[in-house]
Amino acid sequence: TWVVSVGILWYIFRLAGISGREGAFSAFNQLKRARFTIVDGKSGKGISFKDVAGLHEAKTEVKEFVDYLKSPERYLQLGAKVPRGALLLGPPGCGKTLLAKAVATEAQVPFLAIAGSEFVEVIGGLGAARVRSLFKEARACAPCIVYIDELD
Repeated sequence: TWVVSVGILWYIFRLAGISGREGAFSAFNQLKRARFTIVDGKSGKGISFKDVAGLHEAKTEVKEFVDYLKSPERYLQLGAKVPRGALLLGPPGCGKTLLAKAVATEAQVPFLAIAGSEFVEVIGGLGAARVRSLFKEARACAPCIVYIDELD
């Protein structure tokens, strides 16, 4: 009788479309994917440094990132260390996101943005899965800029 019960359950799952290549947890797999915004820096239609008012010292510092992203081989020949990231600090509304988008546009690289709150979940392991999903996408479109906003 248990064989018949298993057969009936399998048939019900099959009709519901839950069974298949993705398995019974396809809805859960959707939750694990990071929901980020991607801006194509190669289009040239983005924000430039001219659009960022103020922040003169910060703009000077991040222009080094732009130069590296445009011609990394020059820096590697000199034996310079590869910059792996930057931390932008400041109160809300001071232009951190705008500056990061300007760097992506000037360097002509994709810009992946996500809010830090996307990684906080009630279900354990979901936030970590979203981080992995984000960086998997970042590796696929490297070089790129990954911007995590409101990371408190």
